[in-house]
Amino acid sequence: MLSRLVGFLWGNLSREEMKKFSLLSCIFFLLIGAYWLLRTQKDAAFDAIVGYQYVPRAKMVNLFASVFLVLIYSKLIDVLGKKNLLLTLATFFSGSFLVIAYLLEYSSFGFLNPVASPDRLFGWFVYLMIEWLGTLMVGLFWAFVTSTTKTESAKKGYPIILAGAQIGSVLGSYLSFKSHLFGNALLFSVGAIGLGLMVPMVVLYLYLVPAEPGTEKSAGESKKPKTGMLEGLKILLTRPYIMGVLAVSTIYEVINTILEFEMKIIAKQTYVTKEAFASFNGMYGIFVNCLALAFAVLGTSFLIRRFGLRFCLLLFPVMTAGLVIGVYLSPVLGMLVTACMAVKGLSYALNNPTKEMMYIPTSQDVRFKAKGWIDQFGSRSSKGAGSLVSDIFKTSVTDLLLYSTIISLGLIGVWIAAAAFVGSRFKKLTDNNQIVD
Repeated sequence: MLSRLVGFLWGNLSREEMKKFSLLSCIFFLLIGAYWLLRTQKDAAFDAIVGYQYVPRAKMVNLFASVFLVLIYSKLIDVLGKKNLLLTLATFFSGSFLVIAYLLEYSSFGFLNPVASPDRLFGWFVYLMIEWLGTLMVGLFWAFVTSTTKTESAKKGYPIILAGAQIGSVLGSYLSFKSHLFGNALLFSVGAIGLGLMVPMVVLYLYLVPAEPGTEKSAGESKKPKTGMLEGLKILLTRPYIMGVLAVSTIYEVINTILEFEMKIIAKQTYVTKEAFASFNGMYGIFVNCLALAFAVLGTSFLIRRFGLRFCLLLFPVMTAGLVIGVYLSPVLGMLVTACMAVKGLSYALNNPTKEMMYIPTSQDVRFKAKGWIDQFGSRSSKGAGSLVSDIFKTSVTDLLLYSTIISLGLIGVWIAAAAFVGSRFKKLTDNNQIVD
């Protein structure tokens, strides 16, 4: 009975596939659990130290910083290799957040200073570190998984990885919801420990899981000469398929950034203390990730196997358009929370696994360098664009709703066209056993 249920939800998995995707699910559980714990603390920390009204500017600062970040990332891929870089970054972020947790207790620039100020650079640093954790580590993890997994196996196994991630995100969000019991600094320490535990789990995975025939891992290290730091950008600008992947992967971030800014501005009028605001963010995270978890367990694999990648890529923008219109017609906190939950939940449960599958028929440089530009600079650019819209119209809720709706619906039109193109191209590439290099 259980095997039939597993087969219906995720397809017929071999014993080796179950071992592989279970271990990857545990690794992603630690990463996303730590990330969501820190992510839901991020706004409260920035509000207490700097002031929440400066969040759009922080996102724009992050956009410019991401240019240098992606150049360094591209170079490190060449120098260290993907496995060593994953282990190195996990260690770096774990140690960094342990130090941040300690410094948060200082009254001169941490939580205990009663006056928020944009001059307190420590708050900006904490915000950027959490942003960089999400873009660098999550993108690198998926690039590693994609390089060692075939298409048919991915259709069955990616939702299992995602289910582990959503369990971690629910747990991380719940701990943040209990900020008033644990304290913000302690929760930063817990997130740091979770990232540190990734290191032995990745080592265990590399030891226990054999290579799939025909994947990059089974072929050994590439003998291709090292490429420059700008190689990923060159690939991105000269490959229409990769440009389509960029659009599918990042346009929703513009819309989601605007919606979340609107939601949190209204929420701050109700949840006035830093603990209450952190708890609101934690509860929001719980609902988002419970929705994503339910969809990952019950729907993601079935939809991909039953209707195909192209259908799933198109479903997300169509549903997002309906939510944007709903917010414009009823701009209250409840509707904004519902819209943000749905967009964020669908992005994790539906868009993330499908967009990662799009990298399967690509070369190593595309997976780790062009993807690095998409995940880091592309994502930051989208959030920066959403923040720019929010910053321009933040003084008038009426103007913000009107113009953000017009901009969002226009972007969704581009998104739908890109999704249709990429979905069709993906099918041709996989059917003909071709790659984009």
